[in-house]
Amino acid sequence: MNRRARIAVFAVAAAGLAALLVASVVDLPAFGHYQGAYGNQLNREAVAERHTTNVVTATVFDYRGFDTLGEEFILFAAVVGVTLLLRRHKDSEDHQEVLRKADDDRVRSDAIRIVGLLAMPALFLLGLWLVAFGLVTPGGGFQGGVLLAGSLFVVFLAAGFRPYAHLTPAHWADSAEGSGAAAFTLLGLGPLLAGAAYLHNFLGSGVRGTLESGGSMTLLNWATAVEVTAAMVLLFSEFLESYVLPSVRPLQ
Repeated sequence: MNRRARIAVFAVAAAGLAALLVASVVDLPAFGHYQGAYGNQLNREAVAERHTTNVVTATVFDYRGFDTLGEEFILFAAVVGVTLLLRRHKDSEDHQEVLRKADDDRVRSDAIRIVGLLAMPALFLLGLWLVAFGLVTPGGGFQGGVLLAGSLFVVFLAAGFRPYAHLTPAHWADSAEGSGAAAFTLLGLGPLLAGAAYLHNFLGSGVRGTLESGGSMTLLNWATAVEVTAAMVLLFSEFLESYVLPSVRPLQ
C-alpha cells in the first residue's frame, strides 16, 4: 500500500472516529444530572448492602466481580505476551553485559537523584493508601497498583537501571503477577466450590467507613493491586532492557 492509500484509509478512519465522538457527547445530560438507572440503583443499595462507601469498588469487586476476573486475565495475558515477545527478540548478550550498560546509564545529576529518591517513598506510600482505602474513598487495586509501579520506576529515572533492577528482580515480578491473578481466581471460585455463590463474601460486610469494610472484597482489592503492580513493573523492565539500554553509549 503506497503512502497516498495509507493516508486515505487513515482519513476515513479518523472521520468515522470523530463522528462517533461527537455523537457520544452531543446528548450528554447537564453536569450533576446523571441519568443512569443502574448507577442510581447501586448508589441507593451498595452502601447498605456491602458497607462500602466507594460504590465503584463495590461494583468492580462484587456486583460485577466476574467481569473483573476477565479484566484481570486480559491484563495478565497482555503482559505475558509482550514480555515473551521482547525477551525473544532481545539481543543475545548475557546479564553481565546488561549490567555493564546499566552502569553507563546511571544518573549523574545530584538534583535529579535527590528529588527522585525523595519522591519515590512518598509516591509509594500514596499508592499503598489508594489500595488500602479503596473501599472507602476513590481508589483501589487498579489505580493504586499503577501508582506503586510508577513509584518504583522513579528509581530508574533518579538513579539508573542497576538500582531499579535490584529493586524489581524479574523473577519476583513474574511470580507476583501470577500470584495476584491466581489469588483473585481462588477468592472467586473457592466459595463456589464450597457450595456458596461466586465471590461470596465469607468475611462478612465489615464496618462501614473503615479498613474493615467490604469483608473479603478487601482481599480481592489487594490481589488486584499485586497483579497490576507486578504487571507494570514487568513491562517497564522489559522495555528498558530492550530499547533503552542497547542505545546507551559506553563512557569514554
